[in-house]
Amino acid sequence: MRKIELLSPAKNLECGLAAINHGADAVYIGASQFGARAAAANSVEDIATLVKYAHQYRVKVLVALNTILTDDQLPEAEKLIWEIYEAGADALIIQDMGILQLKLPPIAIHASTQTDNRSVEKVKFLEDVGFSRVVLARELNLEQIKVISDQTKVELEAFVHGALCVSYSGQCYMSQANCGRSANRGQCAQYCRLPYHLLDADDNILLKNKHLLSLKDLDLSDSLEEMMNAGVTSFKIEGRLKDVDYVKNITAYYRKKLDAIFEGNTRFQKASAGRTTIFFDPNPEKSFRRGNTDYFLHGRKSDIVQLDTPKSMGEAIGKVKEIGDYYFTMSSAEKLNNGDGLCFINPHGDLTGFRVNKVDGRRVYPADMPKLSEGIWLYRNQDQAFEKILKGKTAERKVGVHIFFKETTKGFKIELTDENNIPCVFEVECDKQPAQKPEAVNDNIKNQLSKLGNTIYEATDIQIEINAPWFFPASQLSEWRRQAIEKLDEVRANSYVREPKRDSIAATYPIKQLNYLGNVTNKLSEEFYHSHGVEEIMPGFEVKAEEGVPLMFTKHCIKYTLGWCPKEGYKATFKEPLYLKNGDQMYELTFDCKLCEMRITKTL
Repeated sequence: MRKIELLSPAKNLECGLAAINHGADAVYIGASQFGARAAAANSVEDIATLVKYAHQYRVKVLVALNTILTDDQLPEAEKLIWEIYEAGADALIIQDMGILQLKLPPIAIHASTQTDNRSVEKVKFLEDVGFSRVVLARELNLEQIKVISDQTKVELEAFVHGALCVSYSGQCYMSQANCGRSANRGQCAQYCRLPYHLLDADDNILLKNKHLLSLKDLDLSDSLEEMMNAGVTSFKIEGRLKDVDYVKNITAYYRKKLDAIFEGNTRFQKASAGRTTIFFDPNPEKSFRRGNTDYFLHGRKSDIVQLDTPKSMGEAIGKVKEIGDYYFTMSSAEKLNNGDGLCFINPHGDLTGFRVNKVDGRRVYPADMPKLSEGIWLYRNQDQAFEKILKGKTAERKVGVHIFFKETTKGFKIELTDENNIPCVFEVECDKQPAQKPEAVNDNIKNQLSKLGNTIYEATDIQIEINAPWFFPASQLSEWRRQAIEKLDEVRANSYVREPKRDSIAATYPIKQLNYLGNVTNKLSEEFYHSHGVEEIMPGFEVKAEEGVPLMFTKHCIKYTLGWCPKEGYKATFKEPLYLKNGDQMYELTFDCKLCEMRITKTL
């Protein structure tokens, strides 16, 4: 059976612990520096704490060091990597190939999606040079994933939920070009989320003040089994900047989805230990969400952009039916709560939000009455009752253990076997006294040995084998149970084995010349590519910013989204090239219809 991993994000230790409790098989977290989310840094001490907790459930901890580095940062990175390894982390997620030239501990290495992993040739190369896993480009469809899987042996990881970058990951330089904040160094200023005018070559405004580059959020929850069949091993939830409520809700949602697939399935199984019980009904519409899309997984679609706003709109709950002086009613059976946050798109195309102050029957009284109109759709982007639920105990995770209580010549022993078949034996020597109530002995033993509530375990089966009904004080059984569980903890901790770094073999990089898109920003990275057959290497954009080159490469096509695709038979009524304009910033759009790609270049 192939093990399938649910990989959840951790902004910090709290989020990491919540992810594990709600069913994650692995957690990815940023270190103190060099992560692609600079605002989500964590100390080595916190990573070590997370590792210790995670490994109890055979959950992996992956640490993201997926920025490109300068020469003077490489020694710092090497030192940090050793500290992360000594903290017990299972793998590093990297982008910069210079890291492979460092003196590394034997830790597994994963290729970040920012290494732009779109082709068989690229993934095969990464496999050959020692990567244990490759995080695929989000733009791939099922058939492309299957082709890569069929022709490689490396583990494949794919995003299934969360925010989408409009550009191919690692190939966006708009933030660096405009304000010196590099997306490849974890400091993206998110120019893709801004509103733009769309202009033609004659300066006619074709579309005004729309978020033409702001994609909806990814949701592939209905395609998990298809993705498994295509070769995906790890399902990744985006969100290293998201709060703990998001992590709880979305992790629990996908845990339930995956468990339903595994039930009765002989091909796939979960990658970690422990049964997760969820105490609420997870709902992705109640967490931060810019609408939802399956992106390109099932082919190109036109509705992948949320044009009106880059903010979370939440769940659609109904239309405004009647408007009073200080209230309104809705054509919806959805129950609203005092304190809920609602929003709508006003006639100018802007998102307008307001707070519910009071609900009286079908009448909703806002804190400040907005300018509503009958028939307008309302969305709830903050559910007060749901948020209250998330603040409480929302999940519990327990590792199954079989308990065998057995009599020995000089006393008794407790044999424990966890759900991964890890055994542990605890023996005691003691005097044996006949019980005054022999009929209650077995029930007393089972009752005391099953009290595992303050541990990570739950008894799945208790067997008893004694020669006579002996007397067992409840306090004595409780102490034996405590000592046996402590020994099991120690045995399980010592039996955890981390995956080592894979050996590399001779490999030639798929292309001979690397331009700025290669993101080479240090000498060790340059040495790496030279050693693998690259003959010409240009410095990365962050080292030498070239003028007049595309700043963004995207499979999202504005013309296709607006129904203007020439391949679909549209005859243009405007003059190209097209431009995006925000304030005094102008960008030219070019379209490669053969590849179905769009490029964005800043005008000089």
